[in-house]
Amino acid sequence: MTAYVSAFDLFSIGIGPSSSHTVGPMKAALDFAERLRDHNLLDQVSRVTCDLYGSLGATGIGHGTPGAVVAGLRGLDPETCDPADVRTAWTGLEASPEVALSGTHRIAFRMDDIVFNPLVRLPAHPNAMKLTALDSGGATIATDTYYSIGGGFIRREGDATSDVAIADWAHPFATSAALMDICAESGLSIAEVAFDNELARHTADEVNDRLDRIWKAMSDCVDAGLRTEGVLPGGLKVKRRAALVSEHLATEDFWVGGGRRDTTIEWLQSFALAVNEENAGGGRVVTAPTNGAAGIVPAVLKYYMRFVPNANIEGVRAYLLTATAIGSLFKTNASISGAEAGCQGEVGPACAMAAAGLCAVLGGTPQQVENAAEIAMEHHLGLTCDPVGGLVQVPCIERNAIASSTAVTVARLALHGDGNHIVSLDTVIETMRQTGLDMSTKYKETSEGGLAVNVVEC
Repeated sequence: MTAYVSAFDLFSIGIGPSSSHTVGPMKAALDFAERLRDHNLLDQVSRVTCDLYGSLGATGIGHGTPGAVVAGLRGLDPETCDPADVRTAWTGLEASPEVALSGTHRIAFRMDDIVFNPLVRLPAHPNAMKLTALDSGGATIATDTYYSIGGGFIRREGDATSDVAIADWAHPFATSAALMDICAESGLSIAEVAFDNELARHTADEVNDRLDRIWKAMSDCVDAGLRTEGVLPGGLKVKRRAALVSEHLATEDFWVGGGRRDTTIEWLQSFALAVNEENAGGGRVVTAPTNGAAGIVPAVLKYYMRFVPNANIEGVRAYLLTATAIGSLFKTNASISGAEAGCQGEVGPACAMAAAGLCAVLGGTPQQVENAAEIAMEHHLGLTCDPVGGLVQVPCIERNAIASSTAVTVARLALHGDGNHIVSLDTVIETMRQTGLDMSTKYKETSEGGLAVNVVEC
């Protein structure tokens, strides 16, 4: 077994507000429509229904799942679509109850053709959905069950268990310990190990070009969030703050006592707020490794580029590749799904990935990088996913800002050590997995416990 997941699978460009509840269902619906087309079944279809189970049924409306399903059936792809088309896809059915299946074959489709079943949990994963195509007489033409397993990854029931492209990696590893052994024996950094692995699927120029595109999408998302004001959709009336914070930080009046003070951490936090406000608004974001935790990796990378002397594009690539190797361990050996592991499975890995990436580009050894990732995850164990109103807003947005600060602190702390520590990264990942299994369902993206039930929605 290998734990490595390509950077271009782990960091996918998509839309908000949720990788598991928006991007995953959209990919599943798109796959279903394409299968109907590829098997020459489109002309026979008169109606399509969608059943959302478990967490998808419980918080799907707040996470934009119905619109994502309709958009996917229409043939839209989360990486290339206009986010506005997804936001209005489901509600627009009230005025025009039809869908152009796979972009060509028009069928009747009403809002209630999407059915919410929050109390029905399928055994394979809490994020499950079933799509059914029917003919004019109501007979089933095709039906498929999909699982949205976190980070925008999907698995169709009956397919092989692997949900990512398999490659003959140059340096396969299943654990952090194995990764450390590879680095020790080869003299390579973690980023160099990851780069060699990517060469199994792409040329060196293609790897660098695609990493640069990921960074540009992340940076563009930060910039968009820093210049956008207003109130986020969804009914909580949450005000965007990133633009205001950055405006304060850029104003000389904000300096205390007439002298300059260190505002780098506040800038870092504004970067994270910007990304997660864009995500909450359904904008274009990079899943890193999920949408709910999408602000941490880009915020710390933006911090590196803006505030670390001699930062450059080579450092950006090394940061992303290091983060990829660390994120792969979490995805393979535990979970990056809030519905499966709670928020510890989203914000925890993202913080670990960012801490590891920053530690690496600041000159950390592989052992120091592994230490940084372990510390970051250790202090997110047990974190629940309890979004108020089923929206990726409270406490999600601020949680990304705080975790980005933690990542920077952890990276610099790890650099003061020699990489030796009591708790290994493998141990903390396994602990996170066990904690997720023990955690009550009401704290795993169902909005049935915690802040979700103790905060009064006005």
